[in-house]
Amino acid sequence: MSSIRVNLKSRSEIDLMAESGKFLSELLQIISEKISPGVYGDELEEIAQDYVKRNNLIASFYHYRVDRNVDPFPAAICFSVNDEIVHGFPFGKLIKDGDLVSIDAGVKYKGFHSDSAVTIGAGKVSAFGKKLIDTTQQALYEGIKQVAPGKHIGDIGEAIQSYAEAQGFSVVRDMVGHGVGRSIHEAPEVPNYGKAGKGLKLYPGMVIAIEPMVNEGVYDIKVDDDDWTIRTNDGKLSAHFEHTIAVTNEGYRVLTLREGEKIK
Repeated sequence: MSSIRVNLKSRSEIDLMAESGKFLSELLQIISEKISPGVYGDELEEIAQDYVKRNNLIASFYHYRVDRNVDPFPAAICFSVNDEIVHGFPFGKLIKDGDLVSIDAGVKYKGFHSDSAVTIGAGKVSAFGKKLIDTTQQALYEGIKQVAPGKHIGDIGEAIQSYAEAQGFSVVRDMVGHGVGRSIHEAPEVPNYGKAGKGLKLYPGMVIAIEPMVNEGVYDIKVDDDDWTIRTNDGKLSAHFEHTIAVTNEGYRVLTLREGEKIK
C-alpha cells in the first residue's frame, strides 16, 4: 500500500463517524444561521460549547495541542475573518457588514472525530467576496468527486487547484487536509494542489478531510503572535470549506454533509 501508515475504518466505524458528522453538520448549520453584522465571535463559541455539552460530545479543537511550545487552542471553533485563513480565535471579534467569516470545527462522538468548515458572508458581501466563497466551495466539491478506490491523493489536489486557479485565485500550500478517525488529525496529508495519478492511492476504509483554503491573492501565509492564527501574507481575502469523506467500494461517502447540501 505505502510506507505511510493509514488507519482503515470498518463499515461500522464509518457509520459511527457519520453519526459524529451529523452532529457536526447540525452545529455548523446553527452557527452559520447566526452569522450577521453585529454578532461577536464569543456568541458563536458559546453556542458551540453549549451544543457539545447538551449532546454529550467532545469539541475536537478545544485545548488541542499541536506543539508543547505552543499554548493549546482555547476554543471549540476556529473563527477566521477576511484575511485570516484558519485557526483564528473567536474572542472579542465583532462581525461587520461584508465580512467573510470562516468557521472550522470538529466533534468527537463514541471515540471518533469528524471535521468540517464553512465560509459565510455576513450582510451585504461584495460580488468578488461571493465569488471567492462560491469558488472555494465548488473547489471542495471538485476534490470530493475524485475520491474513489484506485484514485490518488494527487487527483484530489489537482482538481481543487485547477478549478480555483481557473477562477483567478490561489490555493494555500502550507496548510493541507488530513486523515480523520480516533484522532482528529491522522495520516495521510491531503494537499489542495498536486498532479493527477501521483501520491498515495485511495483504498476503501480511508477517511479523509478535504479542506481547500483559497486566497484572493498570493498563497503565501504568515502566523500571528498567538502562534495559531494563519493569515494571507498580502492581507487579501481567504475562504475555507471542508468535509470529512470516507472512501467506499462504490466511491465516496460525505460524512459531514449539511441539510439540503448536494455535491454538484
